[in-house]
Amino acid sequence: MIRRWALPLLLLAFAVFYLLPLATHGLWIPDETRYAQISQEMLMTGKWASPHFMGIRYFEKPAAGYWMIALGQAIFGQNLFGVRFASALSTGLSILLVYLVSRRLWNDPQKSLVSTLLYMSFVSVAALGGYANLDPQFTFWVNLTGVALWFCFDSTTRRARLWSWALLGLACGMGFMTKGFLAWLLPVLVALPYAVWQKRFGELCKFGPVAVVVAIAVSVPWALAVHLQEPDYWHFFFWHEHIQRFAGEDAQHAEPFWYYLPLLVGFALPWVALLPSAFKQAWLQRRVPKTAFLLLWLLMPLAFFSLAKGKLPSYIMPCMLPLALLMGSALSDKLAQGHGRVLRINGWLNLVIGVLVLLALSWFQLKKPVYEPGEETLSLVLVFIFLFGWIVVNLLQAARPLALWAAPLIGSGLLVLLVPAALPHSVVYNKTPDQFIIDHIDELQPSVALLSNDLGAASALSWRLKRPDITLYNTSGEVKYGLAYEDTAPRLVDRNRIQAWMAETRRTGAVGVVMRVNSTGEKEELALLPTDGKRYAQGKIVILIFPQVAP
Repeated sequence: MIRRWALPLLLLAFAVFYLLPLATHGLWIPDETRYAQISQEMLMTGKWASPHFMGIRYFEKPAAGYWMIALGQAIFGQNLFGVRFASALSTGLSILLVYLVSRRLWNDPQKSLVSTLLYMSFVSVAALGGYANLDPQFTFWVNLTGVALWFCFDSTTRRARLWSWALLGLACGMGFMTKGFLAWLLPVLVALPYAVWQKRFGELCKFGPVAVVVAIAVSVPWALAVHLQEPDYWHFFFWHEHIQRFAGEDAQHAEPFWYYLPLLVGFALPWVALLPSAFKQAWLQRRVPKTAFLLLWLLMPLAFFSLAKGKLPSYIMPCMLPLALLMGSALSDKLAQGHGRVLRINGWLNLVIGVLVLLALSWFQLKKPVYEPGEETLSLVLVFIFLFGWIVVNLLQAARPLALWAAPLIGSGLLVLLVPAALPHSVVYNKTPDQFIIDHIDELQPSVALLSNDLGAASALSWRLKRPDITLYNTSGEVKYGLAYEDTAPRLVDRNRIQAWMAETRRTGAVGVVMRVNSTGEKEELALLPTDGKRYAQGKIVILIFPQVAP
């Protein structure tokens, strides 16, 4: 029964909870608009080797991730679904990997199904699956390296081993072209200690070069192409994005060593209560090769990212697959033994979380409304539906833990299905400006020049109008390096030059402006602009249309 219906049910759940919500809300700034614009520009210009952000050199990431997002836009259109499809597809493939590798590990349909359901219902996995950036893609390629690596060690024939090592090389090569050298390092952190422990270091040295050769063969054509087009690419990408980010004193997003430990717990929602028993069982079985491999797969990348000074939550997403396998194995054993205590605790824990969130939202709505009364009723109703649904399904797990152990899956599904469409206007207006831009696209389109003081708003404007030629007003941020090139330096206008620039540009035609106005400095930037234009405001975003003036 399980064998027959597992995959069809998983596909149905993926379609409902992952694909349906993709077009229910605008693109988040700064990440989603950035990746949408860069990949769109590749489609429009045909320049596939070197990423450009609004026509400005952008060397922070390789090109393959943008290719996938561009492919989504090419197939489904330059719209919300097309931009996010690559992330959903990558997450879906990671879910499939969980099912396949668990079958290889245990040859137990129930353990395969349980592990897969746990992974796809992790709120971290579900939330990232509908978010247009490179993390879901990179996570998939790193997941594939781990799966391929187990196949390398578990295969019994020379042919199977060669194919497995070749698959590992392919995954490493594609991971490298998606986000960098980490895709080569992470499998080594797992393979080396496991091979030494298993006294198979000679095998690693014998077959490992196959993976290296395949990875190089996959990567070299693009590496040479980007070097020929942009000789400075590798200097910036290697030193700034790898060395400085890992160990530099000025590393971005610096966090303490223990930063990822509470995050790993939070990422495991709605199955947090299963963590202690899963780790206990894994520790007791640590000398079993498959368990030891999973522990190394989880702990070595976690330790590496913990040592890095620069940290972001998404960095540990590759740790979630081995975590799901360890938790799935432990949970499946408890189900087979009829032990439902930990599931009952898990249900009550999630229920309490849901009740607390419900009470907090109700209190704020009465005292300091998050949703404007009468204007955002539908959004508020959707949030309450999610919270009531979360409470009910976890109550079911608490009441009947063995029969309804999978009920929290529905809660995670409701989260990604309903919450993005139920965000309050205060968030939508400030974090998804592309929807506001759509409302005034007919007035913005004829402008001879476009101006913005915020990179997120600028990229949303660029993507919606299919125009990379956005002039940046007193902001450089992540394109500071690209703006240092002589041919793109004029794309930046500071406060001292803005009035002269506006006067000169308006002689040639209308000027469209999208401003973020929040801080005192941004209000001062707005005050320096002319006062004779049309003005539209939504939240902290202001759209200005300045007509042409006589020469």
